[in-house]
Amino acid sequence: MEEILKNLPEKAKDKHKENKKFFAKLRKKPPKNLDRQMQEMHEEEFSRTNCLDCANCCKTTGPLFTNKDIERISKHLKLKPQQFIEQYLRIDEDKDYVLQQVPCTFLAADNYCLIYEVRPKACREFPHTDRKDFHKISNLTLKNTAICPAAFNIVEEMKRRLKV
Repeated sequence: MEEILKNLPEKAKDKHKENKKFFAKLRKKPPKNLDRQMQEMHEEEFSRTNCLDCANCCKTTGPLFTNKDIERISKHLKLKPQQFIEQYLRIDEDKDYVLQQVPCTFLAADNYCLIYEVRPKACREFPHTDRKDFHKISNLTLKNTAICPAAFNIVEEMKRRLKV
C-alpha cells in the first residue's frame, strides 16, 4: 500500500487532462443508468479495497464538519459544541469548519477511526463515488483520485465501461 500511495499523486496528475475531458463529456451527456453503474463499480472496487490498509484520506485531508456533525460528535465526546469547535476545528477560507490539523486527530495508529459511529457526513460518504447525480461532482472526484486509490481505480474503470 505504501508504494501505491507514494505513486498515486503522480499517476493522478498524469491522467488529469484525460480525466477532465472524460468528465466534461459525462456532464454533457450522462448515461441514463449512470447512478446504478457507479454503485456497481463502487461496490466492486470496495470489495477489493480495505480502507483500513490505507486511511490516506484521514492522513492527508480533513473533512468539512456540518452543524449536525458538530452536535453529534460533541455529544459523543461529552463536550459542548463550542468546546468541540475550540478544541478540534477551525474555519477555513470558504467559511467551513475543518480540522485544525491533519492527520485527523481521531485516527488511531491502526487506521481505525476513534469516532467511527459518529464520524462526519463527509467521512461517511468519501470518496463519493456512489453518490446520486455522480456526474455533478466530477471536480471533487478528480481531486480524490490523487488521495484515494479506490477513487483512482473507479475512474479508470468508468473510462473502460462508459461510452461517452
